[in-house]
Amino acid sequence: MVRRFIQCLPILLAVSLLTLSLVAISHEFKDHNPAEILHYLGNLTTIRKIGVIALTSLGYLIMTGYDFLGFYYINNFLKPSKIIITAFISYAVGNTLGFSALSGTAIRYRFYGGWGISKLKIAQLIVFTNLTFWVGLLGVSGVVFLVDPLSLPKILKLPFTSAHPIGLFFLGLVSIYFTISFFRKKPLKIGSELIDFPSSKLSLASICIAAIDWGVASGVLYLLLPVSKIVSFPGFFGIYILGLIAGLISSVPGGLGVFETVILFSLPNTISQADILGGLIAYRAIYYFLPLIVAIILLIIKEIQQQRV
Repeated sequence: MVRRFIQCLPILLAVSLLTLSLVAISHEFKDHNPAEILHYLGNLTTIRKIGVIALTSLGYLIMTGYDFLGFYYINNFLKPSKIIITAFISYAVGNTLGFSALSGTAIRYRFYGGWGISKLKIAQLIVFTNLTFWVGLLGVSGVVFLVDPLSLPKILKLPFTSAHPIGLFFLGLVSIYFTISFFRKKPLKIGSELIDFPSSKLSLASICIAAIDWGVASGVLYLLLPVSKIVSFPGFFGIYILGLIAGLISSVPGGLGVFETVILFSLPNTISQADILGGLIAYRAIYYFLPLIVAIILLIIKEIQQQRV
């Protein structure tokens, strides 16, 4: 009975987070009409809009760094342009539709396999990119929550009010990972293949990529929200990371609703809720759905090219 409850705990947590988020977001939308929310977006300056597009493009380029590290890890070479296009499509689809471990896996197998990379090497690369993504995210989050232990929104209903314990827990997990990577010298044997545990240098590199990756992503939302005169970017970065973690834990595709709720209830009450909602809608459209559209177009082009061969 206890074992079954523990197995169902992640699902219960995901459902409760999603339910709380939907209730909170619905309540906020009832208090503001669509015209009021969209009015803020119409007043965004051209410079801000250009900055948001530029940062979004840079962000997805940075994400390809996980795959470049992966190819270094599996000791294989592939033309950089092929890695960039495959990684971009994988992250654009995975970030928006969710289940990135599955959707990104299918895309990588199709593209990298077509370019001569063996299935085992692709599997190693996929495990590596997913593992280092979490190591990077936990490492960055842990440091941020320790340096700036921001208050947690009451709607999350956690037994503590500060992000400080979360930071300690995350850094504890990262410390365990680095301890294993330092002492684990013997490679794992799968069939006739030997698989090495990622080195500490590669793991540190992934943390650096994660820091830049999420720094740029939070910069996109920061430009879209009217917060610059009230909240500093470092302070906002902590709020963004908290929303990101909550969205990932919820297992909801793209953290939809959960991420928005955390951001909405973590920002000062002096900021217009309608403006925050408008900025969040724009963020979803630009950082998630726009890259997805580009990725779908690239997939169609790729399929047409293969049909002609």
